[in-house]
Amino acid sequence: MSATTREQRALEAKVSDVFRSFASAGYRNRAFLSELWREEHLDYLLKGMTRLPASFTVLDSSRPWLCYWIVHSMALLGRQLDPALQADTIEFLKHCKDPLGGYGGGPGQIAHLATTYAAVGTLVSIGGAQALSSIDREKILEFLLRMKDPSSGGFRLHDGGEMDVRGCYTAISVAYLLNILVPPLLEKLGEYVASCQTYEGGIGGEPGAEAHGGYTYCGLAALIMADQVDSLDLPGLLNWAAFRQGKVEGGFQGRTNKLVDGCYSFWQGGVFPLLQQVVTKLISQQTSGSSIMHEEIEDDSDTEIGVRKARNQQHRPFHNPTALQGYILLCCQVLNGGLIDKPGKSKDYYHTCYCLSGLSTAQHCLSTNPEDHPPSGHVFGPYSNLLDSTHPLLNFHMKRYMEAVDYFVSKA
Repeated sequence: MSATTREQRALEAKVSDVFRSFASAGYRNRAFLSELWREEHLDYLLKGMTRLPASFTVLDSSRPWLCYWIVHSMALLGRQLDPALQADTIEFLKHCKDPLGGYGGGPGQIAHLATTYAAVGTLVSIGGAQALSSIDREKILEFLLRMKDPSSGGFRLHDGGEMDVRGCYTAISVAYLLNILVPPLLEKLGEYVASCQTYEGGIGGEPGAEAHGGYTYCGLAALIMADQVDSLDLPGLLNWAAFRQGKVEGGFQGRTNKLVDGCYSFWQGGVFPLLQQVVTKLISQQTSGSSIMHEEIEDDSDTEIGVRKARNQQHRPFHNPTALQGYILLCCQVLNGGLIDKPGKSKDYYHTCYCLSGLSTAQHCLSTNPEDHPPSGHVFGPYSNLLDSTHPLLNFHMKRYMEAVDYFVSKA
């Protein structure tokens, strides 16, 4: 037996013990065990906005990410920073600006596409004119255009830096939000991302790399925003993503033959609502030759037959969102606040953010109107577990996103 198989079986046994204990508990105990420990998570998150231990110095170049993970998580839990902390956070991010556009990982650091996304996401999550007016759209557009690699269609993450699918996603996301998605940013984008799709169906970080959950979400989302999603083999992508959900655990693995990890609740779980969007678009087109998923509908010569098949699937999830919520709530919560990768791991702000983002996405995955609450049957545990919705393409708080879009459209 290989080491990989031993680790998988050990994790399945550990998770099965948790699920058996839950199933055998009385009604009241099951309600407690499946409860989202909202206040404990908020306490943990707030501590991270004031003082962090010395071990966090390794994240000195990721300080906007810490802001994003914490502020976005709090927003999903229905809580805002107090006005003083909001003002401090806005001021701190101003110091992370590069004079040539974009945001660095900390004051005085060079601009980077990933930390630009994180800084903008933090400011959107805070919301309001003070936060949004601090974003210099013109300078950010200059930075995005400078990072664009015209020969490949991809984006470099910083001046002279590496080029991968993260760069495509973070650049397109920021441009999409700020209403600066100009044609030069879109040139050959579909070709580049498609060159990163592997024989398995998922998307790797760069051409020739292994298919990976984070890059698959980033590539798919970027091409949906760019209206170039037909560049991808969508049936292959769906097949690969569906098989990443653990049959026992209910959570998602990031790559083939890896263990499930709470963060992929969003990176993999978030792929399926995006594919639902594609199916909805297919249905709305309904004309011969208009389908962007003609392969998925088995090469039917009659497009109407394929459309009817897609319509039958439109309101059914492509994954098991209930099992995913069960994994997050029963296996990834820490009693004193914070969420984790899997049982036995330590909590951190990254996993807290993406476990909560995945939980929100699973709860709202079939909602057609972001302002509607999902039915109780879509929420694992008590209905009080329901989180605010997150934007499926950007992973920004939905209401704050809509307010930001209105703001930036008014400034265009």
